[in-house]
Amino acid sequence: MKLFLVRHAMPAFGPDVPAPAWELNSEGRCKARTLAGALPAGALLIASREPKARQTLEPAGSVQTDERFNEVTSDEPYEGDFRARRRAYVTGTDRPGWEPRDQVVTRFTDGIRFWTAQADGRPLVIASHGMAMTLWLGATVGLTNAGAFWADLRLPDLLRVDVTDKQVVRLVYGDPSGTSETPVLASETH
Repeated sequence: MKLFLVRHAMPAFGPDVPAPAWELNSEGRCKARTLAGALPAGALLIASREPKARQTLEPAGSVQTDERFNEVTSDEPYEGDFRARRRAYVTGTDRPGWEPRDQVVTRFTDGIRFWTAQADGRPLVIASHGMAMTLWLGATVGLTNAGAFWADLRLPDLLRVDVTDKQVVRLVYGDPSGTSETPVLASETH
């Protein structure tokens, strides 16, 4: 399976619009166009149902959506230190009103299985969100430090995932010299 995970590009955000409805800002749209050139040719493009994820892949072609790749549902206030709350959540702190981590992993896994079959050997590119991706990768390939991994994700980010070998590689793109690879916090057991 040739699997690529994309964290969405930068959205326009604010307290008047719920996070699941945020769309990309102009910087995010520009970075999405750059990202499109780094995606594998002929890939099946799937995004969460949140506009910012779909819009991140749209410059690369036709995108199908699947709510199984949506961000973690949470009763999170706009104000305060969202980074600390989210980092604590991905490292195991339960939060009232937040989707249970095991449910996130299950739905994400179900989505991966379904779309892998649909891809029929083509590369599969899935645009999702930081917490959901971190939880799935932690459960699937193992991460040495889920909190540090989540905090290091970029907007957007492009990761190649090898589930069999339990490896995650960040693909760095946009440089005229080409795309380079950087190993990400890998499993301690590998």
